[in-house]
Amino acid sequence: MEAKAKSGANIAKFILLNAIGIFMFFITVSINGKSSIPVDHIVTIIRSIPFFETVYGIAIVCIGAVLPFLRKTWKKDKVTMVFSFLKLLAIPSMVIWLTKMGPARWFDGDMLPFIYNKVVLPVTCLVPVGAVFLSFLINYGLMEFIGVFMKPIMRPVWKTPGRSAVDAVASFVGSYSVGLLITNRVYKEGYYSTKEASIIATGFSTVSATFMVVVAKTLGLMDHWNVYFWSTLIITFVVTALTTRIYPLSRKPDTGYQGMEVVPEPMPEKGKLISSALDEGLVACAKAPGILEGIKKNFIDGINMALSIGPSLMSVGFLGLLLAEYTPLFDLIGYIFVPFTFLVGFGGEAVMMGKACAISLAEMFLPANIVAGASPMAQYVTAIVCVSEILFFSASIPCVLGTDIDISLKDILIVWVERIILSLLIAAVVVRFLFPVFGVAF
Repeated sequence: MEAKAKSGANIAKFILLNAIGIFMFFITVSINGKSSIPVDHIVTIIRSIPFFETVYGIAIVCIGAVLPFLRKTWKKDKVTMVFSFLKLLAIPSMVIWLTKMGPARWFDGDMLPFIYNKVVLPVTCLVPVGAVFLSFLINYGLMEFIGVFMKPIMRPVWKTPGRSAVDAVASFVGSYSVGLLITNRVYKEGYYSTKEASIIATGFSTVSATFMVVVAKTLGLMDHWNVYFWSTLIITFVVTALTTRIYPLSRKPDTGYQGMEVVPEPMPEKGKLISSALDEGLVACAKAPGILEGIKKNFIDGINMALSIGPSLMSVGFLGLLLAEYTPLFDLIGYIFVPFTFLVGFGGEAVMMGKACAISLAEMFLPANIVAGASPMAQYVTAIVCVSEILFFSASIPCVLGTDIDISLKDILIVWVERIILSLLIAAVVVRFLFPVFGVAF
């Protein structure tokens, strides 16, 4: 194998195919005034095909809603049963969206149009398209190559393999759906334990930088974009480092997918970090399946994931927004966080901040609307927390539950509460004491 791995053909294959993967997921290019990664541009082109969005959206949502019952997987456990029936609610939600039959408020820009146009379609289109090019990113040695370099950082800080750095970058440059697609595939292939996959899914699968721009614009923070972006990035991963060390993530098993043994990370030879990383990458590339075989397998995985998360995004996302609009549920949940908002000095804004934190469970954009008229400090803290919390019902939670990672809804909700509290405490200190150093005045 060593001779084959170091052959000129394999070296060329390693460089070329990984360069394609890096370009498709990590290099931003500008097309028609829109700056994004190439995979996202391809999705945009596909979505511009006449009638594609309507036909594809109906197919993904409706087929995905009945698939658990056709496959007889709907009664696997209690959570699966609940979400299987919630998926069925996506069909009447789709009917309401298509026929426009319902209260006018449901069709305002921040309700059904937001769920369908900004969440369901982008995510379910991106997952299969991204899966096609994902084979170039994970099959041909790039993750093994990077993993050798990143192990000394990732393992002690976040208790995850070095290769998980690729997931984190993919989420921030692309989206949480891209990161989760990578995580799920690598987990099923035996390179992540259940604990590692759970940490990555709940701690690295952030919204992309483009989502952060929308939050910053809503709250008028673009004048200090760099301070906001980097502080949010750092706080998000500091919080992840903390949640890995407490229940429930600390109690997750170290066994792999369906109890399989996890493939150990290679140890680089002392003083030969670069050569060891290159050797690992070339060996993985030599063992990799053919290009067409890899693309086919990934595309099928991508379609299955889109069918799994599409109806959940439609029904659970819309239901969450309805609960936020018509019930006091999130006001009540907000009282969990009020003691902490008082603790960090928000005084008269403490209850409002508590509700803003709570409503992020429905959709990460909603807190920005709650604090739009609040003090600048409350706006900055909320803008950080709504990204750092990571988990919300309109998108990321159904995506996590749509993977094969063995993590329950109860565990996800506990992690969400932990992330909110930790993000709130850290962000309040950072904004109050460090932002003025960078010229942000309150």
